Amino acid sequence: MTISIESLLAARLFLSPKLLGNRLFFLSNLGQGGHLSLYAMDAGGSVPEPLLPARIAVPNPELVEAEVFALFPKLGKLLLMLDRDGDENYQPMLIPLEGGIPEAAFGAAFDGYRVRCLESDPERNLAYLNAESRTEQMHVSFQANLETGELLKLGQHAWGSYVDGVNADHTRVIMKDGYSVGDNALYQWQAGWPERKLLYGVPLEQRAAGQDVPLNSINHIFFTPDDMGLLFITSLFVDSYGLGYLDLADPAAMQPVEIMGIQHSGMGELVKLKHLCDARYTVEYNIDGCSWLYEGTFDEASLTMKLERVLCGRGKLANGTLEAFSYEKETDRFALSFSTATSPSQIYTIEGEQRQTVRQHTRERVLGLPEEWLSPGEDASFTSYDGLRISARL
Repeated sequence: MTISIESLLAARLFLSPKLLGNRLFFLSNLGQGGHLSLYAMDAGGSVPEPLLPARIAVPNPELVEAEVFALFPKLGKLLLMLDRDGDENYQPMLIPLEGGIPEAAFGAAFDGYRVRCLESDPERNLAYLNAESRTEQMHVSFQANLETGELLKLGQHAWGSYVDGVNADHTRVIMKDGYSVGDNALYQWQAGWPERKLLYGVPLEQRAAGQDVPLNSINHIFFTPDDMGLLFITSLFVDSYGLGYLDLADPAAMQPVEIMGIQHSGMGELVKLKHLCDARYTVEYNIDGCSWLYEGTFDEASLTMKLERVLCGRGKLANGTLEAFSYEKETDRFALSFSTATSPSQIYTIEGEQRQTVRQHTRERVLGLPEEWLSPGEDASFTSYDGLRISARL
């Protein structure tokens, strides 16, 4: 029997799923053109419905490194970041939730800019946009009101001014300038301030020649209740990344956060932190090439993160890669895009008080190849000459 590489390449992608009641929204290359587009279907399964004209391609979420789309049910609309024929000059566009022709969300305000959506809040119809000038080295951050069309400028800088943390009532925002991988300075904006103010780090323009500034790698920043402090990922305490805490009353004294309840073995990195509600968070790891996603609770008094449930890393969702996940607060459900060496990307949901109910909503498969012919892969980690364990997967 002749096996063609086309069998493997024929598998379609199901990416960036988001739940809205009984509907699942996601990106896929289901269409004949092979490019990514936006689709919706009933949770539990139905024929996927295209939400965009066939000629329009949606950016790859891995390349954008931001939200490709966000749902705003109170407006009955969806915010979508689109470029023109792959030029990567993304613009914020709006379409109805049931699909339609994209229209500019803010008229011509972002002509000459490449825009990324870094945060969104469907309850308040707000999005946080970073606009990168195409004519000079400058980034400008905005709080964008999709209901009124208002754009509130938060700050700007040549080195990013990226929004990476917003408090519950949207009166305080953390922005980040980045000079190289891991080399960041944090700024804070508050409602009523004319401009952002330095919070942590040493700005590049203030450094002396040859000054050694430790790499902090701060990202995925979240305000704690009552805006007492910030919780985030950092490399200051462990090279493979961990959690850190910054007391806003004393921002110079950064402290490590102890993570309890880890159930995986092997080596890897902490790659993502996401706030769910109250003191609940998800913590994601890449361990020897496989994804582990935990749900946990942060205790601000003791500076501990207690991981209580494994969402990804066991059972159906083991030995693979978590492409993306989202959380629907109203129904306390997760939607995930997950793939393994024997299964293309599939959409799953997780629900139940103990996260015991895992449902698969797609049945994508490799055409013409029995699943038993495919290898599930195995750990291939090794020890380097200097005794350092190197993660690898075959």
